[in-house]
Amino acid sequence: MSQPRRALAHPLRSRIVAHLRIDGAATGAELARVLETNTGVISYHLRVLEAAGLVEDTGLGNAKTRVWAIADDEDDDESFNDVAEDDPTGRWLDHDYVDHFAQRAHRWIDDQDAWASIWQESCGLRDVPVLATEEQFVAYLAELDELNERYRRIGAGSPGAKRVAVFLAPYPVDPPQ
Repeated sequence: MSQPRRALAHPLRSRIVAHLRIDGAATGAELARVLETNTGVISYHLRVLEAAGLVEDTGLGNAKTRVWAIADDEDDDESFNDVAEDDPTGRWLDHDYVDHFAQRAHRWIDDQDAWASIWQESCGLRDVPVLATEEQFVAYLAELDELNERYRRIGAGSPGAKRVAVFLAPYPVDPPQ
């Protein structure tokens, strides 16, 4: 198993990474407050994540406070796909990721009335059936990746821009052949 995946094989570390990916850079104290633990525990886990190349000190802090963010690594998605199918840690991490998404989705469902109508109409759960061959589906995913990358930071510097998390979980509906 890769070092980044091994580093994430702890519930708190996976939550730290999820928080930094979705909510942006944060101090250890902010992470401790959001994740309901203490700064010493957060500090330890941030060092493990830093050693695995998953998070980095942004340099925006001061002498007492470090501001942490996701490490900008072009190959980070590749490193998570090298886990053996029978590896229970890899499966646990996948289940943990889905659980985390479910918590965020429940929060959106509960909080959506506080948002402007355009956000209420645009966000939420979607289920899009796709009928494709293996090759066509690979091409479809590549196009989605390109689209996501194009829009990833398109609102940077724009007043009113909001970060939006897009969860994609493709899975076959028909039985295997």
